[in-house]
Amino acid sequence: MLLAIDIGNTHITIGCFRDDKIVCEARIATDRTRTSDQYGVEIKSMLEAYGCRIEEVEDCIISSVVPPVFNAVNVGVYKVTGCRPMVVGHGLKTGLDIRLDHPAQVGSDRIVIAVSALAKRKAPLILIDMGTATTVEVIEPENRYMGGVIMPGARISLDALTSRTAQLPGINMDRPGKIIAKNTVDSMRSGIMYGTAAMLDGVIDRMEEELGHPSTLVATGGIAPYIIPLCRHKIALERDLLLRGLNVIYQMNKT
Repeated sequence: MLLAIDIGNTHITIGCFRDDKIVCEARIATDRTRTSDQYGVEIKSMLEAYGCRIEEVEDCIISSVVPPVFNAVNVGVYKVTGCRPMVVGHGLKTGLDIRLDHPAQVGSDRIVIAVSALAKRKAPLILIDMGTATTVEVIEPENRYMGGVIMPGARISLDALTSRTAQLPGINMDRPGKIIAKNTVDSMRSGIMYGTAAMLDGVIDRMEEELGHPSTLVATGGIAPYIIPLCRHKIALERDLLLRGLNVIYQMNKT
């Protein structure tokens, strides 16, 4: 069984694969204060809660965009599994032709998502990942990774709005009704959610104009199911794109 872990700014996503199928999936909070022992015990407990025995783990792969947390998780996984994880980064085969000024600076999560999408679809692709940040990236034919944009995520924007305005309350990311809202809470919800959807539509239009052709659109990330249905473009939702990408990269590089 393969243990796949993605360390994000807000959550750590954990999944187990058996014969290329996800057999369990869980999330824990990203906490920079936890030790390797704490992470090891929590990962072991979460897997067992979902029916996956830690003794069944034969190998592990990790991607991370949070360097202070990576070492604790990496060591913690080794302590509870005895496996030294494969780490997504420079030197691993991905099949991508990265056309950026500084290829080594690309976030590992963006690489994993690109690899995952290309395993199911052909380029040209525009990929949207909606987490703590929202990223939109372009993959051209022959697996050319062209770059993209990074924007504040919808939740960050909402938190900034409520923290800097004395009379605006915190709200849930429920689907809004009409865009022209009649009260403060609905106005905030409409503004954040329709505003983010309109921003994505606008970015996609400008990207396709710059590229000179349409692309297949794919979205993933925790916020995506709330925002993508409000977009005017046809965008496919892929819930497990990141975990599946980790499995694809592992299969490419295992010895």
